Amino acid sequence: MRSRRPLLAALTTAALAAGALAGFAGLGTAAGPADDLTTAAASTGGVKIAYYDQWSVYGNAFYPKHLDTRGIAGKVDVINYSFGNIHPTDLTCFEANKAAGDDANPNAGDGAGDSYADYQKSFVAADSVDGVADTWNQPIVGVFNQFKELKAKYPQLKINISLGGWTYSKFFHDAAKTDASRKKLVASCVKQYIQGDLPVEGGYGGAGAAAGIFDGIDIDWEYPGSANGHLGNHYGPEDKANFTLLLAEFRKQLDEYGTAHGGKKYLLTAALPAGQDKIKYIETDKIGAYLDYANIMTYDMHGAWDADGPTYHQSPLYSPASDPTDPIAPGTQKYSIDNAIDAWLDGNAAYGIAGGFPANKLTLGYEFYYRGWKGVPAGARNGLAQSATGASAARPVSQQAGIAHYKELGGIVDNAATTFWDDEAKAAYFYKDGEFFTGLDKRAIQARADYAHNRGLAGAMMYSLLGLDANATLFNDIVTAVGSSPNPDPTPTPTPSPSNPTPSPSPSNPTPSPSDPPSGCSAAAWSSTAVYTGGGLVSHKGHTWKAQWWTQGEEPGTTGEWGVWLDQGAC
Repeated sequence: MRSRRPLLAALTTAALAAGALAGFAGLGTAAGPADDLTTAAASTGGVKIAYYDQWSVYGNAFYPKHLDTRGIAGKVDVINYSFGNIHPTDLTCFEANKAAGDDANPNAGDGAGDSYADYQKSFVAADSVDGVADTWNQPIVGVFNQFKELKAKYPQLKINISLGGWTYSKFFHDAAKTDASRKKLVASCVKQYIQGDLPVEGGYGGAGAAAGIFDGIDIDWEYPGSANGHLGNHYGPEDKANFTLLLAEFRKQLDEYGTAHGGKKYLLTAALPAGQDKIKYIETDKIGAYLDYANIMTYDMHGAWDADGPTYHQSPLYSPASDPTDPIAPGTQKYSIDNAIDAWLDGNAAYGIAGGFPANKLTLGYEFYYRGWKGVPAGARNGLAQSATGASAARPVSQQAGIAHYKELGGIVDNAATTFWDDEAKAAYFYKDGEFFTGLDKRAIQARADYAHNRGLAGAMMYSLLGLDANATLFNDIVTAVGSSPNPDPTPTPTPSPSNPTPSPSPSNPTPSPSDPPSGCSAAAWSSTAVYTGGGLVSHKGHTWKAQWWTQGEEPGTTGEWGVWLDQGAC
């Protein structure tokens, strides 16, 4: 079988100086029967998560302000800011102003980072969210300060720091190896991003300088246990268990910090692979206990790294009999979104995948870029499943052969004469003058959203906002297709202790029996020592409260808007 290692996101020269590259190397998995999308129930699937890249502020001049002026900030639930890095020797979260190397360099991300973009780049009034120019005596400037201004305008918006990505995943393996190293990494990330203690650089930073900006942490380890990440990545078989333990430690420390600081609920999410060759190294039946959302990278299944083809969809919803590509070894299945979700939810014995991940915490990835080939004959299907002579020509913004942003292909993607539909794979493709591109249009977006509704999934993850045009066309199509956002907290499975990832009942600490409720309330009174599970009702201070997940000792009314307890109203 030919190698299918996805290419990197293309950056401008200035962006390369900024550091980490994108995390979109999620390969799909095996085939299965098509679901009846016409019967999709639109009661699920409304959460919207999108990535904003660190390097957006350079040559592309795509500032946080544009998240406001283009109508994005009011429609998205969570923004993941990509990416933070792990220090190669300290194995901690850190800040640096050092460019990453090129993809052929096994040490490309070692010690790299962009503290300048993060909190040292000043914004003039015209480029600032609040229309006021930064001044020299602010604690911080940069993207972090712009996010602070954005959140003041959109208080419902949550922002996560995303750690890792394609270039910065090298040292996850080392940091996750022992209980001590896990605790050290997590504590450093909470201190730097959640507590906001930034190192003083360029006259900015200091203790608490970034406090209140980030609402959680996104883990983008590409990939635990797999040799198919960036050249030079560290990995090993122990990653499978250690990834679970690392997530458990993040969940534990985020919860502890939130409890100690006003009862705030901090998010923990992860970008996760869609290929069975990578999913098999993850404990799919355990990690859902710790994550609020798992964002499956359902794109980059095919691309011009196979320079001579065959051309095929980068994100097919299904893999029909006409799929000309090779199966995933050692099985017989091919890459598709449907097969990826089957693996996460239901498992796949042929690849050693347990399944068991909660559907209502899982989002599908939507890509804002296109994969392309050149020298493609039209053939019987307008370039689909044909040979090629290489990657499509580099475009001015993406600056990399084989990839183009939506805003660079408007004349092809928005032209009915060059847009085609594969009704078997439920995927769009585009062909003109020997160039073949694969990616999203409105019909493909709707099919993917209908599929998510049909399977009871959480919603959409979008990579990345940098690829949008000025009208945010694809973003708005996704917002319309997935529907209104639900309460942003799914109903998690009980959170086990980090030393016992698989939860089990505790007969010595049972669910509380009814007690005398407050006057006028029918539910039992809340008890600080009782254990409650998702859906449990209690009475407290004249109100009825509903638990969204396992909890003990968290007083209703004190856990914040994303907390465990939902107010059901006065008794």
